[in-house]
Amino acid sequence: MHRLFIGLQPPPAIRSMLLAIMADVPGARWQRDDQLHLTLRFVGEVDARRADDILLALARVRAPVAHAAIAGVATFNRDGRADTIWAGARPAEPLAALHRKVDRALVAIGLPPETRAFVPHITLARLARAQGNGPAIDAFVARHAALGSAVFALPHLILFESHLGSGGSVYEIVERWPLG
Repeated sequence: MHRLFIGLQPPPAIRSMLLAIMADVPGARWQRDDQLHLTLRFVGEVDARRADDILLALARVRAPVAHAAIAGVATFNRDGRADTIWAGARPAEPLAALHRKVDRALVAIGLPPETRAFVPHITLARLARAQGNGPAIDAFVARHAALGSAVFALPHLILFESHLGSGGSVYEIVERWPLG
């Protein structure tokens, strides 16, 4: 089985900027450089045949090069507690349009459509259940709420495979296709 997702990888300078702020939240599982990406569509576990179908479908996606800028830091909450710290990516609409193209390509080969709202972001940290909404999380978000960057290009659509392990997930690039 293959655990797959489709995303975009920010350039090294943007990843370095994000890595530089990752501190001061005890117990946070900060992402590594090779884990920083903007997810367009999570697929999940599929067999080899379905993975091949996904490769073919994504090869047919046509879209302009994506451009974005980092726009603030926030959290996703689950069951009333913060479980993820993330950096926003703007403008949202061009990224959402690419998300919709990828979703349509996957639906065309029989995958169910994405039902969650698309929020363009780059995950910075996962938070342990016991952390809740602690003051360190609130302070981190307040300190970096105005985080921003110049506009940068995201020139490739990338199919990633996620390998789960005790040291965190390892993301392998399966294939990349140029946009534009």
